[in-house]
Amino acid sequence: MATILDVAKLAGVSDSTAKRAFRAPHLLAPDTLKRVKRAASELKYVPNQAAGGLRRGKNYSIGLVVGNIREPFFAELVSVISQEVREAGYGVLVLDSEYRGSLELKNLEHLYAHRVSGLIIRSAYGPSNLDYLLHMAQGGTYVCEIDYYYPDSPFSRVMLDNESCVREGVRRLYDLGHRRIAALGTYDRLINPDERSKVFPAAMKDVGLSLPDEYRRVISLTEDEAYQLTHDLLRLPNRPTALFALNGSGALGAFRAISEMGMKIPADVSLIGFDNYTWMQVVDPPIDVFEQPTRGMGRAAARIVVSAVEGPRRDAPVRQVFPGTFIERGSTAPPPRGG
Repeated sequence: MATILDVAKLAGVSDSTAKRAFRAPHLLAPDTLKRVKRAASELKYVPNQAAGGLRRGKNYSIGLVVGNIREPFFAELVSVISQEVREAGYGVLVLDSEYRGSLELKNLEHLYAHRVSGLIIRSAYGPSNLDYLLHMAQGGTYVCEIDYYYPDSPFSRVMLDNESCVREGVRRLYDLGHRRIAALGTYDRLINPDERSKVFPAAMKDVGLSLPDEYRRVISLTEDEAYQLTHDLLRLPNRPTALFALNGSGALGAFRAISEMGMKIPADVSLIGFDNYTWMQVVDPPIDVFEQPTRGMGRAAARIVVSAVEGPRRDAPVRQVFPGTFIERGSTAPPPRGG
């Protein structure tokens, strides 16, 4: 059975250069990398990543934990991060937390057992697993959070500028004449600690609007719960004239409920949301949304982690915030007369 020493000899390079061709191929000159790969192919050499991981206390794998892999946002994140990681010579282990802290902890324990070199995580809701993330970091895993992060987290992170998007969305609805605006989900430290729900009351206050108690309800940011909340809100005597969905799933739940109730968007109620999912572009009317630069955020997170794993560890975390882009399509309009 061929060894890395055999590959190095056949390729005419040093042992360390041959190893680098499998561990960090982007660091080699193209011609050198081609010679090593050709020699490995001729010798049918395949590196033993598991054995290498045991020797180093980690392996050339990056862990990726997302909120819900069925959601298009996370599916795209997985795609772009996987591509970036592969091009850097690493594999990626993808796990789904379903936004649940208990499942997230099991995922983290699994990844730590595999001694992943780095971790990109969309942190879950519920009881915090920050202590375990700190444990992983102390064990040599570089951690980067994306899309949502634990309060007081010391790690690198890549985020959308949620606050600016929420404030802009409320301002747009206000300028159209809406005075009764409801967000599909109220902030709660455990159930819904999302930054968008936290900012919404302040954004309303900024334009001089109060938030009625009957508009405030803590829900998980799922399609079904947004669907039920929309039904309940639109049955109120003083119903909202505009709804602000805090993610793509919530927007779909709201759209279903509005259609089921026989109401028209935006004639009866305006709808604005986050995430630019395909269905939002083909319904009638198409939905006004704040689009996240998902691919740019994924690439940034992957490069932060790979760079940290490859080079000297940084003392200071990397914090990148990406602006959202508002796409106006016709699901918002002035409120109905008398509304």
